[in-house]
Amino acid sequence: MDDLERAILISFDETGSFDSGLKSQAIDYCQRIKETPSISSICVERLWKTESVPVQFWCLQCLHDVIRARYSQMGSDEKDFIRRSVFSIVCVDDGKNLLVRGVGSPAYIKNKLAQVLVSLIRFEYPMVWSSVFLDLLSHLSKGVVVIDMFCRFLNALDDELISLDYPRNAEEVADARRIKDAMRQQCVSQIVRAWYDIVSMYRNSDSELCVCVLDSMTRYISWIDIGLIANEVFIPLLFELILVDGLPAQLRGAAAGCLLAVVSKRMDQQSKLTLLQSLKVNRVFGLVTKDTDSELLSSIAELLTGYATEILDCSKGMTSEDGKRISAELLDEVLPSVFFVMQNDDIDETFSVIQFLSGYVATMKSLSPLTEKQLLHMSQILEAIRSQICNNPFYRDHLEVLDKIGKEEEDRMLDHRKDLLILLRSVGRAAPDVTQVFIRNSVASAVASSSDSNVEEVEAALSLFHALGESMSDEAMRSGNGPLGELVPMLLSTKLPCHSNRLVALVYLETITRYMKFVHENSQYIPMALAVFLDERGIHHPNVHVRRRASYLFMRVVKLLKSKLVPFIGTILQSLQDTVARCTNMGYLVKEVSGSEDGSHIFEAIGILIGMEEVPLEKQSEYLSSLLTPLCQEVQVLLESSKASNLQNSSTNVLVIKQIVMAINVLSKGFSERLVTASRPAIGLMFKRTLDMLLQVLVVFPEVESLRSKVASFVHRMVETLGAAVFPYLPKALEQLLAQSEPKEIVQLLVLLNQLICKFKTSVRDMLEEVFPIIASRVFTILPRDVFFSGPVSNTEEVRELQELQRTLYTFFHVIASHDLSLVFLSPKSTSYLEPMMQLLSYTSCHHKDITVRKACVQIFIRLIKDWGNKSNGEEKVPGFQRFVLEAFATNCCLYSVLEKSFEFRDANTHILFGEIISAQKIMYEKFGDEFLAHFLTKGLLATHCSPELVEQYRQKLMRNDIKAFKSFYQSLIEHLRHQQNGSLVFG
Repeated sequence: MDDLERAILISFDETGSFDSGLKSQAIDYCQRIKETPSISSICVERLWKTESVPVQFWCLQCLHDVIRARYSQMGSDEKDFIRRSVFSIVCVDDGKNLLVRGVGSPAYIKNKLAQVLVSLIRFEYPMVWSSVFLDLLSHLSKGVVVIDMFCRFLNALDDELISLDYPRNAEEVADARRIKDAMRQQCVSQIVRAWYDIVSMYRNSDSELCVCVLDSMTRYISWIDIGLIANEVFIPLLFELILVDGLPAQLRGAAAGCLLAVVSKRMDQQSKLTLLQSLKVNRVFGLVTKDTDSELLSSIAELLTGYATEILDCSKGMTSEDGKRISAELLDEVLPSVFFVMQNDDIDETFSVIQFLSGYVATMKSLSPLTEKQLLHMSQILEAIRSQICNNPFYRDHLEVLDKIGKEEEDRMLDHRKDLLILLRSVGRAAPDVTQVFIRNSVASAVASSSDSNVEEVEAALSLFHALGESMSDEAMRSGNGPLGELVPMLLSTKLPCHSNRLVALVYLETITRYMKFVHENSQYIPMALAVFLDERGIHHPNVHVRRRASYLFMRVVKLLKSKLVPFIGTILQSLQDTVARCTNMGYLVKEVSGSEDGSHIFEAIGILIGMEEVPLEKQSEYLSSLLTPLCQEVQVLLESSKASNLQNSSTNVLVIKQIVMAINVLSKGFSERLVTASRPAIGLMFKRTLDMLLQVLVVFPEVESLRSKVASFVHRMVETLGAAVFPYLPKALEQLLAQSEPKEIVQLLVLLNQLICKFKTSVRDMLEEVFPIIASRVFTILPRDVFFSGPVSNTEEVRELQELQRTLYTFFHVIASHDLSLVFLSPKSTSYLEPMMQLLSYTSCHHKDITVRKACVQIFIRLIKDWGNKSNGEEKVPGFQRFVLEAFATNCCLYSVLEKSFEFRDANTHILFGEIISAQKIMYEKFGDEFLAHFLTKGLLATHCSPELVEQYRQKLMRNDIKAFKSFYQSLIEHLRHQQNGSLVFG
């Protein structure tokens, strides 16, 4: 072993036997050898001598790279040497050829050798080496080894150059065209003859070799003369290979692949139809129904689907009656086999079959009316769909408990069903009557079943009915035309034997919900619909996943039916008593730590029901009191218990209190502000008492963030429910919420204040003047003025909380300024925070990475300039404000920040920000007049070396009332200055 071979072996080592330094040296050494002028002869010499597979691969890879990179610079002697050497290695089978002999040489070495030969042919055929294909054919008589290499060479030629399955550049496309044209003229017929002879000779002795030949054929049929294959010699051979039982399945499948290539050959539709008719593919239809090898079955299924697709394509373009008749007959003949393929779970061809059937159904939609046979085909498609959407009984237990296996299978089936249900809707549009009758019969059969063993069939039938409703108009659903008027009542009155199954129960509830508009229009079915959700089929189902979903769907039903449910409220509440109690029961909540059934949807549904004005006041008060009183009493007891035990039982108490606060919160959603404050103040009084009591939670548990969040959310809700009547309770709420200084807590408080300002506007001024300085003090302590958190460090939870606080703070400032409350910033207690606030807004308006935040800051400045920019008797309303705006905001934000390359005018948000900057300049000129102009022109534009002419144009455009023209001019001015400075302006 010389140094080169040793270096190659070291560089290829993956065992870790050599240290990294030695390996790097070996790689460098190999690279230096590769760059020597004599590398071709070095590689060829070793290829004849070495038995080392890594060395063989390295040499072949070198030859391949050298030919591709340096062929045009090679001398004729070197080219001739490489040509003769490579050809000899490919074709010599004398026992001394170490690369291609028998099974001893790895397939990837032979494939790499074929790749080298292809790289030569790309440059030399047919101009230099015109006889290469004929030369190769003349050596096939040497036997299996050379034939195998010939097949690998044809496959490599297809992969590397000819096949359109890979992206090709223009040069490669031109090379492929040149080679194919030359092959058609010179050698394709000889190659086809060789294929036939090899398969005929080796079919019984070497099936693997025949498979290689047939696979190569499949690649070439698409561009050679189809008459060379589709004739009385080759086609009988292919069918014989497919139909003979004794042959290996792989060989039979390869023959089917060749036949599929013939069927898929591109040509005009009339010629294609003639070809398809002549092939008599019906000879293989019977194979799909036999107990056949699964691999062969898949190949036959692919052939039949491709054949059917080609017939369908032909039928679309037929103009002659004869052509239409023949294509229809061929389709009718193959469709039963296609349907069988689709329903056979052992065949992995469902996707291509669905594609074909989708095309077939789309064609049928253009025909009216459909023939009896076409309608039959539609029903067979529906049967195939039902078969395919059925879950596998093997996974029944896994799907019931929804373990890891069950979850994976459920996800797989959801994905699998998508295209099938789209196909179902297409059939429904093409043959609505057939579809409705089929689904009616499927559902009726499921309902009539007395056994719980057919879970999958029942679930599939209900899924079909559910999917049908997706494409049904509101009018059709309300009217109950067709089988709807029969099926919905049938389902409502049914308790299926397999109703305890999770999937059946879920699709049953989803289906009832989907058709609830029918119930809305036919109110006689409301009691039956309520029973579905309130008994063991829904909210009282033994499976927690079903109960949870039933609760949500029931809430949706209540929203839809609303006032029609008033007569049933008492019955509903009675049925939900145990559920309501369970959702706030300490023992249950501790056990259900996952929170899988929090009861929020149930309480929301109850709130909608009892919060309607159609409910009599006495009943409404009774219902609400029966819910709020025990919940509030329980909270009171838990608070007392926590105080008495010095929070010893706080974790359990906190869990229950959180649940109760959540329940009351969502319950209150059903009550409008008008009802609780104007028409029925007694109801409002109940909520006021509840709010007063729940605010005690903040006192007893001042540091439990999750509880504070729940109570804060309830305060939000009471602002909307009680309106101005909430004011007396706000000081206490704000006092407790201000007790904490964590970013998340401050965000929560700011959001509440924003809500109060937006709803009550200047009415909250006094309150705001009290809390603003406290908030400002904490925020300016927490937030750095000039840091916007970028890079890897910005991914931590702490930084994300600070970012959220930043965004919420800017929104808070914006809400104050835009609701005529800017005087809050000037109150005696707040003035000390005015300068840091203005500095923060100025810096952010120029530098924040979020353009929408910068826009908000510019809008705040615009509003403050409007409010504070006027002078009274020559004195400023806010001393120093004008100077700060001109020096810090006007030039930095309105000029320098816009000059930055990062200010991209083509970005939509940036363009909006630019519009606000234009407005800011107009407002500054309106309020500050020539003082703004003098500062902006001298300290701004002239400092950026703007020409006096452009400065004068700026002044004139600004003074006019045409803001659109000013905006257009200013953008062009900025772009001019950028170009002038070449983007290198640095601002101090």
